[in-house]
Amino acid sequence: MAKIPNKLHLEIIPGILEKDFASIEKKLEIIKPFATSVHIDLLDGIFAPNKTFMDPAPFAKYTKDFIFEVHMMVANPVDYLQSFADAGFRRFIGQIEKMKDIPEFVAKGQMLGEVGLALDSTTSFSAMPSLEDVDFAFVMTVKAGFSNQSFLPEMLEKVKQLREKDPLLPIEVDGGISETNIVLAKQAGATRFVSTGYIFNQGENPSAQYQNLCSLIEA
Repeated sequence: MAKIPNKLHLEIIPGILEKDFASIEKKLEIIKPFATSVHIDLLDGIFAPNKTFMDPAPFAKYTKDFIFEVHMMVANPVDYLQSFADAGFRRFIGQIEKMKDIPEFVAKGQMLGEVGLALDSTTSFSAMPSLEDVDFAFVMTVKAGFSNQSFLPEMLEKVKQLREKDPLLPIEVDGGISETNIVLAKQAGATRFVSTGYIFNQGENPSAQYQNLCSLIEA
């Protein structure tokens, strides 16, 4: 079992994948009383057969309330960095599978905020480039592109490999994260946990769902 250094902050991050801003805003208002960070999925219909709301400008009114991170499941993520930074986003996650130039993405992203490189479930760990210059690593625990999928426990092997490679690097996981698997993800070495369906689709109380996940990783 990989041990997480005490200096690494454990964090639950609500995830939002929607096709219109009205749906996004509804969820932002729901989580505003209890969440610090929020994870916004960006899909262009090219990386995966799904497309989300793509305009960063409306998010600006909420940047005083949240640390925004954008998960760029798009062709050439570097093209989206500046516009999302201008809207107040502070973390930038790019899938390596559609990057033309990974060093360019990392260098430009770090001029604007924190940068993470992401591995899809079908991408082997060996494809991950050097992590010396990134702020965190990101592992998909489902196939990137759609929410409400079933967690793939075999993806935690990548988390373990990342933790063995760097004991101090924040590692974020995304995909099917719930009360049934979040402790396993923590034990593998994850420190940030994106949860979408479990928080928003499990009954009438997203706050209780969020707090339950927090309690599990803090135990």
